[in-house]
Amino acid sequence: MPEKDYYKILGVEKNASKEEIKKAYKRMAKQCHPDLNKHDPKATEKFKEISEAASVLGDEQKKEQYDQYGTSAESFGGQGFNNADFSEFMSSTNFDDIFDQILGGGNFGFGSRGGRKGSRESSSRGSDLRYDLEITLEDAAHGITKTLSIPKLDTCGECDGSGAKSSSDVEKCSVCNGSGAERHTRRTAFGLFQSTTTCSRCRGQGEVIKHPCSECDGTGRVENTRKLEVKIPAGVDTGTNLRVSQEGEAGLRGGGKGDLYVVLHVKKHDVFRREENDLYVDTPIPFTVAALGGEIEVPTLDGKATLKIPSGTQPGTIFRMKGKGIPNLQGYGTGNQNVHVTVEVPDKLTSKQKELLEELNKTFSEKKGGFFRRIFE
Repeated sequence: MPEKDYYKILGVEKNASKEEIKKAYKRMAKQCHPDLNKHDPKATEKFKEISEAASVLGDEQKKEQYDQYGTSAESFGGQGFNNADFSEFMSSTNFDDIFDQILGGGNFGFGSRGGRKGSRESSSRGSDLRYDLEITLEDAAHGITKTLSIPKLDTCGECDGSGAKSSSDVEKCSVCNGSGAERHTRRTAFGLFQSTTTCSRCRGQGEVIKHPCSECDGTGRVENTRKLEVKIPAGVDTGTNLRVSQEGEAGLRGGGKGDLYVVLHVKKHDVFRREENDLYVDTPIPFTVAALGGEIEVPTLDGKATLKIPSGTQPGTIFRMKGKGIPNLQGYGTGNQNVHVTVEVPDKLTSKQKELLEELNKTFSEKKGGFFRRIFE
């Protein structure tokens, strides 16, 4: 029997895959990490124990030897778990790095195989910009082209974004040899690990400038206000984002440009109310038109239109005017305009009008719920 049952420590079966071992370690490491259990004096030893188990079972050669001979980590190539190494490991590595270093890499290895290669930073890309633009409902329905003034950091015209006074003033960084990264090797409880950091001299650029451009002070960027025409398609609504590629800020020393995002805000209309692609409008009509029928003029986003009112129209009736709403932004059809009619009752009547209405009301006296009966009651 092994002097320590690593399978039991991690809570996995003997035939567990590397992925299952990895998941088990990560789960238990989160539970037992000393930083999360500061009041438990046994947390450090427990964390050390599960890390030791993972370092053995996660390595095919060590796992095979452990399964065959039942020996613990101290017997594997002299890479023991002494307290000094473990304390150094815990104090110099944050919680996320533990998983990257122990379980990271494509081979799930430990020791010198567990290191990760760094890559040159791509943070020199310019920032994205946001521009909030207010438009009318008519603009949203028909589409429009707007000219915007965008203040931003633009590519320096003097050095064409290089940041150098001349092309001969740019040379390879001697610290990182042009890679933009510095590599450091250190010994931990699990073996030798290689870490990569941004080069302290060139800050990840891989190049340094002997004589910087006087216009941009070596940054490759200058402040500028750019006039830009932006086409707003028909069908947009509040919250619609329009992305204009390469119109954000320029990157440092020739880095790529960011994008411009135009965020639209549609003004509240005095007449129309919008719901998705449909429009709603309240239109009063004379009570004579409601009773006898007729034609009325109603406003639309394209001007006035004629709407036929049938006789006996009740207050609150909604008439649909097909295709008079907002076009679909994706080009699939157009919404409708819904006309909500309210009946206007005159607040003043001439003697003649009152006489005629009283006479008319008599003809409805036998018909309960008549239109004019309801008005007079």
